Amino acid sequence: MKTDSEIQKDVMDELRWEPILNASEIGVAVKNGVVTLNGCVNSYGKKLAAENATWRVKGVKAVAEELVVKFTDTTLTDAEIAGNIVNTLKWHTAIPDQNIKVKVTDGWVYLEGEVDWHFQRDSATGAIKYLKGVKGVSNLILIKPRVNTAIIKESIKQALERSADFEAGNIQVDTVGDKVILSGSTRSRIEKNAIERAAWSAPGVTAVEDQLIIDYN
Repeated sequence: MKTDSEIQKDVMDELRWEPILNASEIGVAVKNGVVTLNGCVNSYGKKLAAENATWRVKGVKAVAEELVVKFTDTTLTDAEIAGNIVNTLKWHTAIPDQNIKVKVTDGWVYLEGEVDWHFQRDSATGAIKYLKGVKGVSNLILIKPRVNTAIIKESIKQALERSADFEAGNIQVDTVGDKVILSGSTRSRIEKNAIERAAWSAPGVTAVEDQLIIDYN
């Protein structure tokens, strides 16, 4: 197992490796494998990128993300930010923009509505996270359930078996209504995320409960 100082060094190296980040703006502290990030970045997208980069480091058990989004130029009004978001969603081919409502309060964006697929929900956040003036996003978009749970379970199992990234035999897939429950062991956070994405890729899945354990041995 890595020491806290080794994890801290690896996280700092990973932040320097991320091209959109200025690692000197981000402080890294580690205690018992829990990483705390603090400092200021100039976009919500960079805030997310720092957290994702941290999770890529082996040995990280949890991330306390305390980064503040601080703009160096003139901040847009909430109405201007909302207008830019509506236009961005309108031109994104993967997003049914007519089903999504946008509210902005002091730079924080709230998205509501319904879509058919989880990737559409995620695409809405991905499309706006780098827009000027956005301090954060609360994605409250719901996914419409529309398929048999037995089909969901079987399609996820087949997707796991096709993947070369992990051993499907170590993963248990259960369903309760339209919720998928994942259990078993994985070798890394990256593998854990890949399994979650496979579960979310099944049509009609409205929630994924991740009970997977990372086994670093």
